[in-house]
Amino acid sequence: MPGVRAARGLVRAVRGWPRWYSTATEEVPADRPMKIRDKILTLQSMNPQVRAVEYAVRGPIVLRAAELEKELQRGVTKPFHEVIKANIGDAHAMGQQPITFLRQVVALCTYPDLLDNPSFPRDAKSRAVRILQSCGGQSLGSYSASQGVGCIREDVAQYIKDRDGGIPADPDNIYLTTGASDGIASILKILVSGEDKSRTGILIPIPQYPLYSAAISELDAIQVNYYLDEENCWALDVNELRRALYEAKGYCNPKVLCIINPGNPTGQVQSRRCIEEVIHFACEEGLFLLADEVYQDNVYSDSCKFHSFKKVLYEMGPEYFKHVELASFHSTSKGYTGECGYRGGYMEVVNLHPDIGAQLVKMLSVRLCPPVSGQAAMDVVVNPPHPDEESYEQFITEKEAVLSNLAYKAKMTEEIFNEIPGIKCNPLQGAMYAFPRVFIPSKAVQKAKDLGMAPDMFYCLQLLEETGICIVPGSGFGQKEGTHHFRMTILPSVEKLKTLLQKNNLDCKEKHCMVLLMGRSS
Repeated sequence: MPGVRAARGLVRAVRGWPRWYSTATEEVPADRPMKIRDKILTLQSMNPQVRAVEYAVRGPIVLRAAELEKELQRGVTKPFHEVIKANIGDAHAMGQQPITFLRQVVALCTYPDLLDNPSFPRDAKSRAVRILQSCGGQSLGSYSASQGVGCIREDVAQYIKDRDGGIPADPDNIYLTTGASDGIASILKILVSGEDKSRTGILIPIPQYPLYSAAISELDAIQVNYYLDEENCWALDVNELRRALYEAKGYCNPKVLCIINPGNPTGQVQSRRCIEEVIHFACEEGLFLLADEVYQDNVYSDSCKFHSFKKVLYEMGPEYFKHVELASFHSTSKGYTGECGYRGGYMEVVNLHPDIGAQLVKMLSVRLCPPVSGQAAMDVVVNPPHPDEESYEQFITEKEAVLSNLAYKAKMTEEIFNEIPGIKCNPLQGAMYAFPRVFIPSKAVQKAKDLGMAPDMFYCLQLLEETGICIVPGSGFGQKEGTHHFRMTILPSVEKLKTLLQKNNLDCKEKHCMVLLMGRSS
């Protein structure tokens, strides 16, 4: 029979198998020494680009702050009773309350049974239904298209059009992202190419947000620094851009220009004239523009106004808006919502080559899609209640309360810092941070060098140990040689922020804490 013959053939074949292929488990003698295998992944064998990445906002200062919190919990005596974390722009962690309408819409999307609950307003329900109808299976738990949920991209395009006074925005140019950081990293990834002197150079402002230097290190691209003018309220000077660009051409191929407006960590808001000059420069030099505009709602100075790069680009005429490649970014994490944990964001990319658009979508497809709950939160940011809707009054009250509170704290922070000997702080025109200059005594500078650390890192560590204030040294953001700074968020409550600032102002301004701490350590 064929089946029997096949079985006998299989047995003969098995008998002919090599001995090492035996399915029997070989018994290892108990006295045979076990070889200890070396670790495959070590600092020496890991990806060197990842090892080179630094992110000061969550660096050693923050690790030490966490240790101090644990020591306080164990009852260890300190010169302070709590650690005040002013290192990161995390609004809700600092006590800011959520915008009710945003949370209502996301809650309805997450648990649609609430749509029958009469306590939820009709406008929140209508938005949730619209979002769910665009989701696979009408569920927030399904994957979306890699570029994002279609109706949300339409809402983003309408938001941009309204913001920019009617200038058109195409939903096909909108990419929903996992926060703005994900969009920035994605665009940089697709821009980087070449080797040695042809390697892509990326111009970034100094001081900068460490996301940029970290992404550049990870991609093994070339960081090209251009310095903001501290003496002129951290203004951007095109002559400085030109200097940085021409010097960089000797060792790389600079083709990307990053702008942060309003500035992080410096808080400046760029004038329209400055933006026009930057766009002209980018057009003239053949640079791809990245406009980080996540703080566009955070403008506090009466003399300043936010101008989007997209709007100015179009108003400069067809020789610019038909040719200059621009990617701009926004987020749920900042503004007045402060919804960092949802990781919602978008980028709009204009004048991208059609072939590259396909490549970008392909690259984003590898990650499947951004969190759909974050996409829903982004929808509320760009499509808030309208004046004729029932949630509008509560929404606008909450929004204005957050922004007016931030404006008050920005002014208060600037004024108190400038009363302290040894600290100089520029006006906080926008964003969520102060980046004051601190004048560190020469003996303390030398002490820091003896300890192998930057002077402002030494200062921030001493401040943390003595007062419990957690801030980030300016060396983590970049600064001109010979100057020292620190970044501090203005997000804590007014009461806590006053406490924080007063701890920088010991003994009724007679003994600046810097002098006290540094003198003690010298």
